[in-house]
Amino acid sequence: MTVYNFSAGPAVLPTKVLEQAQSSLVDYQGSGMSILELSHRSSLFLAIIDECEQLLRELMKIPENYRVLFMQGGASLQFSMLPLNVARGKKALYVNTGAWAKKAIAAAKKVPNVTVEVVASSEDDSFTSVPTIAELDPEAAYVHITTNETIGGVSYHQIPDTGNVPLVADMSSNFLSNDYQVEDFAMIYAGAQKNLGPAGLTVVIIREDFLNTEEVFAPMLDYRVQADNQSMYNTPPTFAIYVAKLVLEWVKEVGGVAEVVKRNEEKAALLYDAIDQSQLFSSPVAKEARSLTNIPFVTGQAELDKLFIQQATAAGFENIKGHRSVGGMRASIYNAFPLEGVNALVAFMQAFEQEQGEN
Repeated sequence: MTVYNFSAGPAVLPTKVLEQAQSSLVDYQGSGMSILELSHRSSLFLAIIDECEQLLRELMKIPENYRVLFMQGGASLQFSMLPLNVARGKKALYVNTGAWAKKAIAAAKKVPNVTVEVVASSEDDSFTSVPTIAELDPEAAYVHITTNETIGGVSYHQIPDTGNVPLVADMSSNFLSNDYQVEDFAMIYAGAQKNLGPAGLTVVIIREDFLNTEEVFAPMLDYRVQADNQSMYNTPPTFAIYVAKLVLEWVKEVGGVAEVVKRNEEKAALLYDAIDQSQLFSSPVAKEARSLTNIPFVTGQAELDKLFIQQATAAGFENIKGHRSVGGMRASIYNAFPLEGVNALVAFMQAFEQEQGEN
């Protein structure tokens, strides 16, 4: 039985990448050492992290005045690091688009001497759209958005213009899956476990003039310390960085980010078309805000959702259950998820609907 993994993260990786990583577990490039055993100060690993950064810069067209940091702690640590580094004594502005935006807001409110203001929210429409930002305090430290809500399946298709107020984005679930321009942001951060590699690595892309000028009490939480030490203040997640390099090589090989976005649009269109044409399934998200990578859908009946999930899982569609906070189903179809998996899911949905119509 073929298994298709719709997990929202850690998520599916390209088979080629897994095979390359496997071959390096015992002996990396004839060194006699496993990739897991390399010193982070060795020439072998320094070549890996350097190539990883250069590939990311090439694929995302990252300008020279931005620093690339390979960090730990997930995007969730960035929720606190961001205001701690650049918003003490200032106002931090947030757009609330769902579960992950709410977590970022809650974390920022716990940082001393930071004033947090929610400048736009789609909570009134159950987080099924992207809200419009009205006025911004020009003295604010930054505006924070979540470009793709993994749980709710809401995504920005056009980045808001925040004028002279720096824009920061949690891009965890659509990193390398969009056509955004890096120069539109003062900072981008993303957990790797959805589109870039295994859990344990977080990428931060930060404009040099946005780096903090004041020290943070904990060096590990200080962007400038991390930047000045080239992500080597402590031992970085070496294996995760190695796998990220392999994933970036794969992205380049298949045609770059533009080709990946094209493939994702094709996959998403197939699934959304099936949902929209169905008499049983529906999407809770406004069409103009639908995610390309995380697609929730429901039948409208909790027991029927449960039956669908049970039968789908038995048929090899793993992790199709929606997040516990919203229920229903969710198909996470990240960059490495195959087109044939979407076609198989659509066929299964149609068969399930027909079966229910006959009962």
